[in-house]
Amino acid sequence: MQLSQFTDFALRTLILTALNGQRRTTIDEVATAYGISKEHVRKVVHQLSKLGLLEATRGRGGGIRLGMPADRILIGDVVRGTETNFAIAECHRHDGTGHCPIDGACRLTGILRGAADAFLSELDRYTLADILANRPALLMRLAPAA
Repeated sequence: MQLSQFTDFALRTLILTALNGQRRTTIDEVATAYGISKEHVRKVVHQLSKLGLLEATRGRGGGIRLGMPADRILIGDVVRGTETNFAIAECHRHDGTGHCPIDGACRLTGILRGAADAFLSELDRYTLADILANRPALLMRLAPAA
């Protein structure tokens, strides 16, 4: 299983925003810190704002801040809110595009669903605050942005 680039960018955006505390973080800062395009960051910020994980303010003096405390942001919730497809194999798709001839008779679908559920359960054990436990090293690596 591999998380999408969008989810990776979402997690990185949350990390930098959390490191900045109450100071608003700009899209430019996120893009520069991670070497990603501003347009990608805008899309990520829009989705994270819709999920209530970020509070975004436009205009002069605007930027983003966490929408809730870091210790309330479950990594599993971030992944669920940013991933569009958890289909590990064709038979695991819920969109009707799977065409496996043994679908319905094979137990693999249930096994894969269980594996995906276990993956998300493991992520639910951690919050954004847990990721920030190594704050000094994170700040040093992101020094120009933070």
